[in-house]
Amino acid sequence: MAARCTIGTLARRAGVNVETVRYYQRRGLVPEPVKPLGGIRSYAPEHVQRLRFIKRAQQLGFSLEEVGELLSLEDGLRCHEVEEIAGQKLAAVRERIAQLTTMESALARLIRKCSSNTGKVRCPLIAALESATD
Repeated sequence: MAARCTIGTLARRAGVNVETVRYYQRRGLVPEPVKPLGGIRSYAPEHVQRLRFIKRAQQLGFSLEEVGELLSLEDGLRCHEVEEIAGQKLAAVRERIAQLTTMESALARLIRKCSSNTGKVRCPLIAALESATD
């Protein structure tokens, strides 16, 4: 395992910038080590792991609030709660996929109408968007 390091090295190892580390510290997601008198803070390998966890969770669509909630459950004793949070995220992702599929179909249909449009007739896509109801 890597040795302790400065915040700059920590950021590089985790693939983030220093300001991101500081922001996560302010949000309470990453603990800030004690600064020795007249010295600089020294970060442990666990800090790199924590930052990578946050990044991976965000890539899966978890908000920082949700990441914080997951981190609060990291003791290994509350897997059911973690599973519930992840299940809710999965349901939201599936709902978004369904919405995107509907949008894709509607756009494809409107684009087909545009490509078959000839002459000085109004653009079917623009006309459909103007007349759409909420």
